[in-house]
Amino acid sequence: MTKATDFRANTDDQLAEQLGNLKREQFNLRFQAATSQLEKPTRVREVRRDIARIKTLQNERSRSTAK
Repeated sequence: MTKATDFRANTDDQLAEQLGNLKREQFNLRFQAATSQLEKPTRVREVRRDIARIKTLQNERSRSTAK
């Protein structure tokens, strides 16, 4: 799990890249869960929350530039 402060140090492009990687990982974890091959069930929650953190940060940044 990554903290929000770690994400804040990244640029918008880096955040978009990390978001894409996390979404791919989330898809793979969902696939593993469906086939009963999931080794770390807690990772699903961590990935979901990291995605939410990145989206929140992107939303904050877009709102601050819109003002």
